Amino acid sequence: MSTTADLEPPSSARQRLANRLGLPAPLILGYLGLLLFMIGDGVESAFIVPFFSDNGAGSDIRASYIVTIYGVAVMLAAWLSGALSELWGPRRVMIAGLIIWLVFDVLLLAVAVPQENYPLMMLFYGLRGFGYPLFAYSFLVWVTAVAAPARLGSAVGWYYFAFTGGMPTLGALVASGSNPILGHYGTLWLSVAILMTGGLIALLGVRERTGFTRMAPAGVKPVQSLLSSASLAWTNPRIGLGAVARMINTIPMFGLLVFMPRVFSDEIGFGESRWLLLVSVMFGSTIIFNLLSGIISDRVGWRETVFWLGCIWGSISVALLYFVPIHMGVDYYWLALVVAVLYGASLSGWVPISALVPSMAPQYKGGAMALLNLGAGASAFVGPALVSLLLAPLGATGVVLIFSALYLIGGVIVWNLRLPKGREAGQAAEVEGSARVHSVAE
Repeated sequence: MSTTADLEPPSSARQRLANRLGLPAPLILGYLGLLLFMIGDGVESAFIVPFFSDNGAGSDIRASYIVTIYGVAVMLAAWLSGALSELWGPRRVMIAGLIIWLVFDVLLLAVAVPQENYPLMMLFYGLRGFGYPLFAYSFLVWVTAVAAPARLGSAVGWYYFAFTGGMPTLGALVASGSNPILGHYGTLWLSVAILMTGGLIALLGVRERTGFTRMAPAGVKPVQSLLSSASLAWTNPRIGLGAVARMINTIPMFGLLVFMPRVFSDEIGFGESRWLLLVSVMFGSTIIFNLLSGIISDRVGWRETVFWLGCIWGSISVALLYFVPIHMGVDYYWLALVVAVLYGASLSGWVPISALVPSMAPQYKGGAMALLNLGAGASAFVGPALVSLLLAPLGATGVVLIFSALYLIGGVIVWNLRLPKGREAGQAAEVEGSARVHSVAE
């Protein structure tokens, strides 16, 4: 005898399951494509500075300048992604991001690196920095436009599950397996194939129409949209503070990846393979806790989750990540893995900020997302820049202490980010959240 469940179409059953998990069903292939895209982008993350240093830059400091310029491009592209997604639709911006990444990465690997040409490495790698934010952060705009308000924290959690699952978690794991076989250079070519596959899956697989169309009102021009999103920082100062907090979120992460490979591999003596494994474990814990953080935050509060897990625990755990291995030494690698998991968990605490900040100004979600993306992109510049400026005078210990203090500053900011009355996370259904992101020009 057939039951109702037996007669239910498979697509409907999958959609119901996705909805229960807080995953927007029409975007499932987009999440998968994003994961593969970020794996391709993240393959290099744990060894790119030593690679540049050994192939034309001449030193880690000079190599960090390349990464800093790359970070400037990431920052600008992250800001542009929100405004351009409103004007062109997220899908078109994602296409642009994929093309930019592929073109300039191929030029980097085929021309600049073989010639050990430092200026060309700086140029091509810097321009490539526009690629991943245009692809990844535009998809985040798509997610916030489609997700149900009551499940927005969970949907964003799934986004960061895919994002950090690729960069640098599984990316570093791929590198740890391929580097001994292909070498660094061959591994970087492998990353091109992985990233292109993910980009095509997302762009060809997602048919949800919101991301195909312009979101801004007719007549709004690119410059007007960008200026409007920027003006939101002072017309609604808490949105601007939210962008600063989002920048603090990943400043230490990007900064640590500049100097920690040498510290862990050479000074402590773990070697490259165990350093890459540690990075994979660290961010592997992040992707697991990203899901939990998003789901829990929908129940206990977005702000509270960011404050306690992201800021307070982040300040403690980033210090543990450095000081425990330094003082315990190479024989206690297992303990280094433990503190890596603890720091990775703290990064997940910041997931709800992508639900909190746009919901603070629901009529200006597009502008809020643009500023939030600007903060996210700025961290890719500020983190390496701080290392470039402070590593020589303060040493690794001083830089890590500054990173720990930054998380406490972030906590002060986050505690003052409040939703409009009646729109706390537990009442998320009341958050003004039509399925479309509203323009800042409205």
